[in-house]
Amino acid sequence: MTARGAFVTFEGIDGSGKSTQARMLADRLRADGHDVILTREPGGSPGAEEIRRLVLEGDPDRWSAETELLLFTAARRDHLERTIEPALTAGQIVICDRFADSTRMYQGLSRGDLREKVDALHDLMISREPDLTILIDMDPDTGLTRALGRQGTEERFEDFGPDLQRRMRAGFLELAQAHPDRFRVIDGGRDMESVAADVHKAVSSALR
Repeated sequence: MTARGAFVTFEGIDGSGKSTQARMLADRLRADGHDVILTREPGGSPGAEEIRRLVLEGDPDRWSAETELLLFTAARRDHLERTIEPALTAGQIVICDRFADSTRMYQGLSRGDLREKVDALHDLMISREPDLTILIDMDPDTGLTRALGRQGTEERFEDFGPDLQRRMRAGFLELAQAHPDRFRVIDGGRDMESVAADVHKAVSSALR
């Protein structure tokens, strides 16, 4: 994984703590001597950050699932071209907070039953999977309470309610079962340090 860099993604329901764990892993790997870039989706490049504001703010029904799919794919393509691929070519470890698996869940499973279209568009425009995906597993009710407690402006998906979070969790776990070579499932319902230790162990093992 390190000859041409390594691409590590974090996935999980809203409020699972994955963003915190992604930051903690980046800090730990830098301390280990690795060259690391920490990024996120949607976002991670100037153009993709503009699209992020469109899709994560406003009313829950602002966009249809089909329109969201096109917006997220456009953001991901720009992110891939301008941030991810150049970093991997330079031999860096790219840690990304969400990637295509989130689209498979939000637009493909939970909002519009568009999974076939999600996969077809991914194959056409992205054609890139992570080397390793860390799934931070979390009780949906606990995660939603955490997410809403942030009281930020990017709560459009949290506003869909707990049923979406339950379907998302089930969908992520099914993805992990379908791709055991790529996924590592970490129990996120513990203290931050314990979760971080397991994440670091899983990623370090994969890098070796």
